[in-house]
Amino acid sequence: MNEDIKQGALKGLRVLELGSLIAGPFAGRLMADFGAEVIKVEPPGKGDPIRNWRLLYEGTSLWWFVQSRNKKSISLDLRKTEAQEIIRELTKEVDIIIENFKPGTMEKWELGYEELKKINPKIIMVRVSGYGQDGPYRNKPGFGSIGEAMGGIRYLTGYPDRPPTRVGVSLGDSVTALYAVMGALMAVYHRDQPGGEGQCVDVALYESIFSLMESAVPEYDHYGVVRERTGSTLPGIAPSNTYPCRDGKYIVIGANGDGIFKRLMDVIKRPDLRDDLKFSTNDGRVQNAEYLDEVIGGWTIQHNLAEALVLLDDSNIPAGSIYSVEDMMHDPHFLAREMIYKMDVEGLGKLKVPGIVPKLSKTPGSINWAGPKLGEHTEQVLKGDLGLAEDKYDEWLASGVISDHETIKLKK
Repeated sequence: MNEDIKQGALKGLRVLELGSLIAGPFAGRLMADFGAEVIKVEPPGKGDPIRNWRLLYEGTSLWWFVQSRNKKSISLDLRKTEAQEIIRELTKEVDIIIENFKPGTMEKWELGYEELKKINPKIIMVRVSGYGQDGPYRNKPGFGSIGEAMGGIRYLTGYPDRPPTRVGVSLGDSVTALYAVMGALMAVYHRDQPGGEGQCVDVALYESIFSLMESAVPEYDHYGVVRERTGSTLPGIAPSNTYPCRDGKYIVIGANGDGIFKRLMDVIKRPDLRDDLKFSTNDGRVQNAEYLDEVIGGWTIQHNLAEALVLLDDSNIPAGSIYSVEDMMHDPHFLAREMIYKMDVEGLGKLKVPGIVPKLSKTPGSINWAGPKLGEHTEQVLKGDLGLAEDKYDEWLASGVISDHETIKLKK
């Protein structure tokens, strides 16, 4: 652990993270990046399943090092009453609890919001689930993929003549995590005002995605229009599309502003289209979007990607290539903005990971250590923060209520 820890905007905020995988833990990671003390609770044994997802280094996921950076790990068996009592004690010491169990699970353990606010009226409980804490679907299992489907993004993703597809990352979980953090910090702000109090923040995966659906609802309500898949085009706005280049690469061009369109026509040497009144506004361009795409694509296919970008940049036309992760790793702008960060990982050395977003001028975030070993901080938190006696700690270790990293190492 880096002893020279930088302090971010959330210094002094204490967070207890329950649950596993992506949405809840990603919210915890974002808070930890900005200085919150995040105590992650993991079950004894294998811990959070994400420790074993995707590509592994000596049995641990590379994703884990990113998802759980700056966090502390304690290992409790929440099915046991003694571990549930530990959560109640920790509730007295923290500001926020994040949980993403199936609705009703925390209540089954007598750890629901109504119980915990009796212990700490200032507590803020962030509850992440597929469908929310109430409603007819509350008991259905819900992963990010299902939230993306029900929330509408999958219906709109892909080409009209092909089945819907996923975006390529766990978008539903990530967007939900952003709302979880936003809701938590709004609740903290309210709590800390005169007369403020703690509250429950209910975040549903499907609703988080649904919130991104732009004007789909009023368009359907007023005109009965169902927005459909349109591939790489931007519906109702033209020209904006992905175009092929001579070297087999693709360029994205957004020339849908009236002035930008005129500059693009100058670049591709089509003054006739620049001066044609039917293309002077977006309405007219949309009616001829396919024709304009053919014209623009006919120009891009004559140029390599790099050549096309230079010509478009010189005329201040929004354009960009479609980056793979390899492109990002070598891009000078990514590097200048510290979006590729070298993090120390014990036994592995330096590991490049995503940098911190957003950038704060006075209290920026920082990456102080990689995702911890399972139970690495159990002893520190239980003995140091809660004052648990040595004999009780040893008793709970022996009975499996808790585990720590040293005990796990001995069992291997």
